[in-house]
Amino acid sequence: MDQHQKVTVYSSESGLGRPIHLVRSMFADLINSRELAWRLFVRNFSAMYRQSLLGFVWALVPPLLTALIWVFLNGQRIVNVEDPGIPYPAFVLTSVLLWSVFAQSLVTPITSVLQGKSILVKINFPRESLILAGLLQVLFDFLVKVGLIIAVLIIFDVRPAATAWLAPLGVFSLVILGTCLGMLLLPLGMLYTDIQRIIVAITPFWMLLTPVIYPTPHSATATALNNFNPVAPLLSATRDWLFFGATDFTVPFLWITICALLFLFCGMIIFKIAMPIIIERSGS
Repeated sequence: MDQHQKVTVYSSESGLGRPIHLVRSMFADLINSRELAWRLFVRNFSAMYRQSLLGFVWALVPPLLTALIWVFLNGQRIVNVEDPGIPYPAFVLTSVLLWSVFAQSLVTPITSVLQGKSILVKINFPRESLILAGLLQVLFDFLVKVGLIIAVLIIFDVRPAATAWLAPLGVFSLVILGTCLGMLLLPLGMLYTDIQRIIVAITPFWMLLTPVIYPTPHSATATALNNFNPVAPLLSATRDWLFFGATDFTVPFLWITICALLFLFCGMIIFKIAMPIIIERSGS
């Protein structure tokens, strides 16, 4: 072997005794996993759509069906939604697509690592690549959904506000918040499949508690619920920037985004510490 060739060795040691080395190792693995993450994304993408007639159109089907259901219910006055200020189909479809970005980011860390569990116990490689590959899939699906949003805005003659350029920042925060929560749940999700099922079960109910299918409410009860719902300010601010310009959620948006970044960092540290132990137990 060439004496100048670098060899990366992974062990089951947690690294808690050397926290600075642990953080440096985490960032190094994130950087080194970029190429592998891209290859995993391409592989997963090809496998997902190889035998599909509609291909990536399936990324649009779940949120589109959800939006159409609420458009029908509101149109038939089965539910009465307050006038959002723009045509309701454009409002609800955009909101559902924004929610789907968060929901997909929430479950992606667990699903990505579980899909790669079989190779985790056999091959040493930067495990962060699995997370990055999953996030690439989230971003790709969102880019597909952007095309649908543009089409709907054209159909209903809705002009974006001057602050629409801030909307990508809102999408970024939704992805960070979802990934942050998913990373914190990941170690438990690797040990117990119940965690993934619980996430899938509570996500629809969580959406109903978030101003997705209705404008941001102003009643005391709804305001109290939104104060404990970190998704609500992010989604409402993003929607306001896209359609209405000014928003009342700038301050909570910034606080939640900063906290999500800090907790995402903690989640990555926990992931770095816990994964060797979980893999060792899985392989034994």
